[in-house]
Amino acid sequence: MDYLLDFLASIPWWMWILIVLILIALHDIFINKKHTILHNFPLVGHLRYLLESIGPELRQYIVAGNREELPFNRIERSWVYASSKNENNYEGFGTDQDIYEVNYIFINNAVIPYAMPKDHPNKKDPYFVACAKIMGEHHNRQRPFRPASVINVSAMSYGSLSAKAIESLNLGCKKSYAYHNTGEGGLSPYHAAGADVVFQIGTGYFGVRNEDGSFSMEKLVKLCEKYPQVRAIEIKLSQGAKPGKGGVLPASKISPEISKIRHVPMGKDVLSPPSHSTFSNMQELVDFVEDIAENTGLPVGIKAAIGKLDEWRELASIMKDTNRGPDFISIDGGEGGTGAAPPSFADHVALPWIYGFTDVYQIFQKYDLTNQIVFVGSAKLGFPAKAAMAFAMGADVINVAREAMLSIGCIQAQSCHTNTCPTGIATQNRWLQAGINVKNKADRVNYYFNNFRKELLEITHACGYEHPCQFTMDDVEINLGDRFIAKSLAETFTYNKTKVPFDSVATLAGCPNLGGSYRKGQETDVKEVETEETSVSDQ
Repeated sequence: MDYLLDFLASIPWWMWILIVLILIALHDIFINKKHTILHNFPLVGHLRYLLESIGPELRQYIVAGNREELPFNRIERSWVYASSKNENNYEGFGTDQDIYEVNYIFINNAVIPYAMPKDHPNKKDPYFVACAKIMGEHHNRQRPFRPASVINVSAMSYGSLSAKAIESLNLGCKKSYAYHNTGEGGLSPYHAAGADVVFQIGTGYFGVRNEDGSFSMEKLVKLCEKYPQVRAIEIKLSQGAKPGKGGVLPASKISPEISKIRHVPMGKDVLSPPSHSTFSNMQELVDFVEDIAENTGLPVGIKAAIGKLDEWRELASIMKDTNRGPDFISIDGGEGGTGAAPPSFADHVALPWIYGFTDVYQIFQKYDLTNQIVFVGSAKLGFPAKAAMAFAMGADVINVAREAMLSIGCIQAQSCHTNTCPTGIATQNRWLQAGINVKNKADRVNYYFNNFRKELLEITHACGYEHPCQFTMDDVEINLGDRFIAKSLAETFTYNKTKVPFDSVATLAGCPNLGGSYRKGQETDVKEVETEETSVSDQ
């Protein structure tokens, strides 16, 4: 034995490397039966697979230009990162954007901008931009709700996002008076850090389901009584990432905590079906909405990605004839979102937001229902110029998902579906989550929302308006190509949005239904947050 150990110790280190390489080569040639490349090119084939695995990172940091990446390019990510750190988010020496590209947005500024009076609420608080409409006001809900922020966190469940990520977003929403949509995975303790909450009900009825998976009104009522910060209920019909497709939560991912939150059993796969079992047509959907509103007293809305329009016409007709139905409608774009989905769904199913929204808005406008509904836009709208376009088209509130993830450190690794998110945001891996400093990330959400609203407000004032709801379809132009150059949104989509009843920002600030525990005249603390690094590559 001593002789063997001495012999092994006498082998130089480079010889050990050579032995390992020879063993790998022999395995590739004689044992490997799956990979032709490895069989035909032993050792070298492994380099090929290694380069393929880190290809996205190589393109992101070395190859791609500032405006080339998708879904968010380097300039967009840099703006979110700088805004969330309360750092300089300006750019110098003019734009590097191709301003002649198709679908490029132009905002028409006024010759004389809007000048705020000395006693204007935005003089004291330049970040206050509340929704101009009140959810549930038309239908006389018991607890109507005016969102205190026009930008809010979209539906992302605990389970798809980590506990620390959810808690960071909720605390950030609390600081910025925004609401936080729970996603369909139920209301977790991490959603209850103090922000207003929109509770989403999906096809699996997680958190409000019976043992057989059916919907439980009793559990929903108890949840709303236990958590008064729940200000509205959203029924998810579909989402942009995978409209009309269900999902499976594997038994291996169901922890005791998730089992308790979602009201699902341990040790069994849980199905989230593609459609609801509580209703099967538009009339039954309206009945379901009204039943929830009556039992909870809360505004109730629906969320969907847009495809066929016949059912939307039917819904509008029912609402017009009966004066019943959803208080708000969240329209998601087919651009996809945080939800993992097959490429065939993410790339091809459902219309992009700009087409889907204009189609649905015109239907409800035809039935004279637009001012009875709060329209929520959700699809890469977390940038002031895109938000201004959305308001001009008829949106009343913006929900952001991936932009909110960027604000707490997402680096667009696009590994949300693998449970290996390197930033700890979209994973349940405790080691990866450990790097999230909840207090710091909450501050970053707050700063992102504050800077977003401030910049949106500055664009609004530059166009001669007091509030973004006053944007019209003629205030924004979109480039349609070389032949048509550019046309206004009104010319492009052949409608003008319905004028939103709006008195003044002071009226919004004094509204008794204003959410977010916002106090009139309170200024948000904008002291500089301690940052990590300022480069795009290290978030």
